[in-house]
Amino acid sequence: MTTTARTTATRTTTARTVLISGASVAGPALAYWLRRHGFAPTVVERADAVREGGYAVDFRGEALDVLDRMGLLERIRELDTEMGDAAMVDAEGRQYATLPAVIFAGDLEVLKGDLTRMLYEATREDVEYVFGDSIASLTEDEDGVEVTFERGTPRRFDLVVGADGLHSRTRALAFGPEEQFVRHLGIYTAIFSLDNYLGLENTGRLYAAPGKAANIFTARANTEARAAFHLAAEHLEYDRHDRVGQQRIIAERFADEGWEIPRLLHEMAQAPDFFFDANAQVEMDSWSKGRIVLLGDAGYCAGPTSGRGTSQALIGAYVLAGELAASGGDHTTAFAAYEREMRGYVSEHQSVGREGAERFFMPAPTQEILDMLAAQAPENTRTTPIRLRDYAAPSSPEPAAVAAAVGGV
Repeated sequence: MTTTARTTATRTTTARTVLISGASVAGPALAYWLRRHGFAPTVVERADAVREGGYAVDFRGEALDVLDRMGLLERIRELDTEMGDAAMVDAEGRQYATLPAVIFAGDLEVLKGDLTRMLYEATREDVEYVFGDSIASLTEDEDGVEVTFERGTPRRFDLVVGADGLHSRTRALAFGPEEQFVRHLGIYTAIFSLDNYLGLENTGRLYAAPGKAANIFTARANTEARAAFHLAAEHLEYDRHDRVGQQRIIAERFADEGWEIPRLLHEMAQAPDFFFDANAQVEMDSWSKGRIVLLGDAGYCAGPTSGRGTSQALIGAYVLAGELAASGGDHTTAFAAYEREMRGYVSEHQSVGREGAERFFMPAPTQEILDMLAAQAPENTRTTPIRLRDYAAPSSPEPAAVAAAVGGV
């Protein structure tokens, strides 16, 4: 487990302590804005380091504004996949239609691992990160939350934020079991990295069959590729930590398919990274409970088929931190305002996600249908924009004061 430097100085009143569970996108983004508003965030992450790999994520609309306000937009643009239209192919590899990039690539697209690394690098100097650990229990009282960890010593925080994704441990501890809130969309997806052995240039290939699909897209200036398998299923029984078992599910479902499927199955087994999970949404009546609040996928996942998960995480982090600052740290007022600002935005994207899941496995779509979907892409049809407030950004406390408020694990 690694942490930032410790200090024994007395805690100041200008830096309220906030524990954030999860160091993917939402967590570090929130830490950035909290630190700017004078809070002392600590980010705890189960993985031993920043997670690499992952699929491409895209940004649309106001999320680009958030990146700009963070001073990261130009750096993110340098990592843009510059993805163009992709080819739909049959079992023999023959192209029968073109998938317009607007459907899947957004206004700007980067690899999730690149984004996560950039957010970490932008915050690591003045935010405490604790890797290789996770929350074990939460006990709230009038003045704060007592937190125990799987490995570290217990600590106390003013607030706790669950930014730990679809299978949020924070949500389970504070609100109840996953089954109460997670709604499956009938799709399971596996993603992994591989060489760009097809020699593609800023494009991809997609193969579809009844109840299943596969694709490969270029990455990192065409030096790499990312592949994915998708299959239709309402509920699969499997161990979330058993990579071999997950790969067996994919191999069995795709065993008799054509195109590049045999090669992709082989590459999957050798991949340095592998991710497998259900496409799902999180639906909750409230995203907060006392001093505990949820952010991003943990509280309102719209599903991969929405194309908005990353944008929601960035915007949600900006709004949550801003409302905490605007309320002077009054979490009851801030959490209520955060939900008011975000609810309509989230609801629309969850609707888009459900619609996308319903048409995900269209067999051999015609060019006419694909062009129609492009015209209906979220950025062309969204009617509930979120207006980003200009939250005051007071001068941050001196680093020593922030470190004093954080303490050590």
